[in-house]
Amino acid sequence: MLTLENIDQYYGSSHTLKNLSLSITPGACTVVMGRNGVGKTTLMQCITGLLPLRGGTMSLSDRNITKIPAEGRAAAGIGYVPQGRQIFPLLSVEENLRIGLRARGDGSKIIPELVYELFPVLKEMLRRRGGDLSGGQQQQLAIGRALVTEPELLLLDEPTEGIQPNVVHDIGTIITRLNKEIGLTVVLVEQKLPFARRVGDDFVLMDRGEVVAKGPMDTLSEDLVKQYLTV
Repeated sequence: MLTLENIDQYYGSSHTLKNLSLSITPGACTVVMGRNGVGKTTLMQCITGLLPLRGGTMSLSDRNITKIPAEGRAAAGIGYVPQGRQIFPLLSVEENLRIGLRARGDGSKIIPELVYELFPVLKEMLRRRGGDLSGGQQQQLAIGRALVTEPELLLLDEPTEGIQPNVVHDIGTIITRLNKEIGLTVVLVEQKLPFARRVGDDFVLMDRGEVVAKGPMDTLSEDLVKQYLTV
């Protein structure tokens, strides 16, 4: 599905991603974990094309996307839910969703019914401004906006950050449904270990811009947790 080979990225003089190689299993939910500042968000932004690579190559379903800009990657099948949600607070829920439609490769102007099926609250609040929604509702809107493109690969950067526990549980259920029932390949950055274990098939541990461990989620040992996740 997604293959990264020898990826390099810098922030100023800081080498944020170091010769990083990674393959994402098609149809799986892969959770990227690590302490703050190890390069997780940078990795996500490189995959979406928001940050151009300084070195290495990237392919999606055997198509080289290394030089394709962000809007082209969305059309190629990558959906992205950024950290902090980044919805447009002065636009309505419907307008926020329709902005996502611009990235579709087929030019469709119709919001897929799946979005309303997964998030019925969005259908109830179509005319409400995004900034008037609660944090959990804004996260649902951000996920819905990514889903309107009907992506093959969905990236989520810390989708549970700042969300109340009952909504965290609901978001986990939706991620699992998208992954297991609909067959969407999912990659998410997550700090909450119980949530990661609940939704993830595979894990990737990062440290100082490098992948230091990866494998099936049930092989994530307490020793690895202590070494790379415990603060």
